[in-house]
Amino acid sequence: MLKRPASPDLPTPHFAIGFAIDQKRAAKLVRQWISRSHWFTRSDFKKAAPELTRGVYLPAYLYGAIADASYGAEIGENYTETQTYTTTNSDGKTVTRTRTVTKTEWRVLHGQYSCYILDVLVTASKGVSNPALEAIEPFDLRTLRRFDPALVAGWLAEAPTRSEQDCFSLAHEEAIANVGRNLTRMMPGDSHRNLQHKTRMTNEVIDLVLLPIWTFAVRYAEDQPPVQILVNGQTGRVGGKVPVSSKKIAAVVVVVLVLVAAFAWLLTR
Repeated sequence: MLKRPASPDLPTPHFAIGFAIDQKRAAKLVRQWISRSHWFTRSDFKKAAPELTRGVYLPAYLYGAIADASYGAEIGENYTETQTYTTTNSDGKTVTRTRTVTKTEWRVLHGQYSCYILDVLVTASKGVSNPALEAIEPFDLRTLRRFDPALVAGWLAEAPTRSEQDCFSLAHEEAIANVGRNLTRMMPGDSHRNLQHKTRMTNEVIDLVLLPIWTFAVRYAEDQPPVQILVNGQTGRVGGKVPVSSKKIAAVVVVVLVLVAAFAWLLTR
């Protein structure tokens, strides 16, 4: 990281988070993560040894805002009723019985909702997708420090390859989605449906930060590209997409079909 004048293509970071996980610990965590991958994972992947690519400060944008939303939904309240009905018993006689049924009464609800949107992170690197970054979140943002080149001395620090405007749009969309999830959680009643909201963001801020990341590549087959695995250099959280075995999936499908056929055969006997 060199001292240089900021430019639209190469903005100066505002904040950085230091590494707390060293290379040896990161490699151990990756090996453990691979060994615990689900049963559908390819066997050759589970046996592969991860290769360290690098420890790098990854550029990302940190977004915050105030959200004001107008929402509407239908709220369902459950209640029970006792119903009387007639049926035929085992002796062939008609009998009258009662049963309790649950019904739902729906009512319309409209309201206003406001909240702070804090700590939305979006990647500023084309080499790391947003889902890949989310897989190793969260970062403890209480440890953010004002950027100084001395903080990243001796480390690789990737320059942003996504524009601030693109990252702003991604963060804005994620913030809107967060409001929707908040509204879903706060809906009263026993159930709800047709929830809609119109949200306006104000006091939006976005800052460039450098995040500590260990990156690994796992080569498990000559005819397949290596799998990228990331490790949160602050918390040790590991994330990546594991390759699945088509043979294992096919075997499970065959077993399920056999069980279904056997069950259907028993019902016809």
